[in-house]
Amino acid sequence: MSASNDGGSTVPRVLVIAGSDSSGGAGLEADQKVIAAHGCYAMTATTALTAQNTKGVYGIHEVPVDFLRKQIDAVVEDVGVDVVKTGMLASTSTIEAVAQAIHDNKLKTLVVDPVMIATTGAELLPNSASRALREKLLPLATILTPNVPEANTLLLEAGHDKHLVQSVADLEEIALKVQKLGSKWVLVKGGHSPFRRDGTEAKTEDEKEIVVNVLVGPAAEGTKRDVEGEEKLQVVKIEMPYQRSRNTHGTGCSLASAIASNLAKGMDMVSAVKAGIRYVDAAIRTAPGLGQGNGPLNHFHSVKALPFSPGHFLDYLLERPDVAPVWDRYIHHPFVMAMGDGTLPRESFKGYLMQDYVYLIHYARANALASYKAKNIEDVAGSAAIVANCFREMSLHVQYCAGFGISKEQMEKTEEHQACTAYTRYVLDIGQSEDWFALQIALAPCLLGYGAIAKHLHTSPTSKTGEHENLYWSWIANYVADDYTTAVQAGRELLERHAVLQSPGRVEELVGVFVHATKMEIGFWEMFPYKDEKKA
Repeated sequence: MSASNDGGSTVPRVLVIAGSDSSGGAGLEADQKVIAAHGCYAMTATTALTAQNTKGVYGIHEVPVDFLRKQIDAVVEDVGVDVVKTGMLASTSTIEAVAQAIHDNKLKTLVVDPVMIATTGAELLPNSASRALREKLLPLATILTPNVPEANTLLLEAGHDKHLVQSVADLEEIALKVQKLGSKWVLVKGGHSPFRRDGTEAKTEDEKEIVVNVLVGPAAEGTKRDVEGEEKLQVVKIEMPYQRSRNTHGTGCSLASAIASNLAKGMDMVSAVKAGIRYVDAAIRTAPGLGQGNGPLNHFHSVKALPFSPGHFLDYLLERPDVAPVWDRYIHHPFVMAMGDGTLPRESFKGYLMQDYVYLIHYARANALASYKAKNIEDVAGSAAIVANCFREMSLHVQYCAGFGISKEQMEKTEEHQACTAYTRYVLDIGQSEDWFALQIALAPCLLGYGAIAKHLHTSPTSKTGEHENLYWSWIANYVADDYTTAVQAGRELLERHAVLQSPGRVEELVGVFVHATKMEIGFWEMFPYKDEKKA
C-alpha cells in the first residue's frame, strides 16, 4: 500500500495517470470501468485528450505538465493511493513529471503500461520519449506490461537488437532482457505473436491457436532460477486460447488496470497477473461488438447489476409493470373497499374470519419452517416470534368472532375452503422446495398487504370510521396499530437486507413467487360475496 489519508476506508484505491479516449474503449475511460468492475475506487490524472474511435486516432491534445502534477498531488493528499497505473504519457516532459510526482509522493506500487502505439496503429508515444520512459519510470515500476512491439522498442533504445518471435523461448528471452532495464517485474504480452498448439510459430491465420504471456520477476520459494549467475528470477508462462476477434480496442489498458486493481486488493503478483489475463480473455470473448473498427471489450462481464438500488427492493417490486396491477387489485379489492365503507355483507365477513383462522394455522406452520431454514439466530428468532404472534392473533380472532356469534368450537370445525388450501399449501410448498428467502417472499403479500390495506382504509374519505358507524372498523384499526406496523417495518427491513444478496436472475424468479402469492391473496378475498346480492 502507498500514500494514504483514507480516514479508515478499506476500499482499494487506484490512481490512473493516462490519456483520455473519447470512444470509451481505452485510456482513462476503460481504466475506470475495469477498476470499478474489480470493486476498487478509481482516480485519474489526465495526461492528454484524444479524438478517437474504433477506427483511429484523429487528434491528441496534451495536458500541461504543471496541471498534471496538480491533479496527482490533489488526489494523493486527500483520498490516498494504494496503486498507481500509468498509460499513455505522450511526451518526455510528461514522463519526467510523472516520475517526479511518484518519487515525491512516495508511491510504492506502480504498474506501467508503456502505451506507444494504439490498436489502430496510431503513435501515442514519440520514439524520442522512449529513453525517458526507460530511464525515469522503469526503475520505479513494480511491473511493466509491454506487448512484443513495445518490448522491442525499449530494447532497441537500450542498444539491443530487435528480437523476432518464432517460439515461446523467444518471448521468454525478450522478457528476461526487458526486466533488466529496471522494473521489478515484466509481463511481455504475446497477443501480437500467437503460436500453434505446440508452441511453434503460427505462419497463417488458421494456425493461430494459443497466446503465451511471459511474466518475469523475483524468484519465489520453490520457483527459483539462476539467470547467467545473476539475480534469481522466476519465469511464469500463462497460456490462453487465441481468439479471432476484432474487439481488442483497449486490451493493454484493461489488462494493466486489472493487474493494478488486483494488487490494490492485496493479491501477490503472479496471482494478480493471471487473474488480469483471464479477465481480459473473458472481456474479449463477450465483447459487445460496437464500432466499425477494433471494438471495445466487455468490461463488466462478471458484474451482475441488480435492477434496484439497495434499500429500495420493495419500491422496485411493487412498481414493476407485471406486479403493480396485481398488487392494486389485491389492496383495492371490492371486498376490502366494502369493509371500508361498511357495506360488506355480515355473513361474508363471518366466513372470511373463520377461513382466516384456518389460514393462520398454516401461516404459523410456514413461519416455523422459515425458522428451521434460517441460517442465523436473528432470523430464527424473527420467524419464531411471528409464530407466537400468530397464536396471539388467533386468540384475538376467537374474541372478535364471539362478537359475531361464532364460537371457538365452530371456528375449529370450519372446513377449509379450496382457496385457503391452494394459498397455504403453495406457501408451504415454496418453503419445502426452495430456499429461506423464497419462503419470505411467498409470505410477504400477507404481511405487507394487510398493512397497506388498513392504512388506505383508515385514511380514505370513503371509509366510515368508528365502531358505531362501521361494523368492521376494529378490524381496520387492528392493522394500523403500533404492534402490526412495527412487524411490517421489521418485515420490510428483512426483505431489503436479503434482496441485495440475490442475483438478477434470482430476483426474476422471486418476483414470480410474489405475484403468484398475491393472486392467492386475491382469491382469498373472493371466497365470499362482497356485495349484498339481495339489494343488488
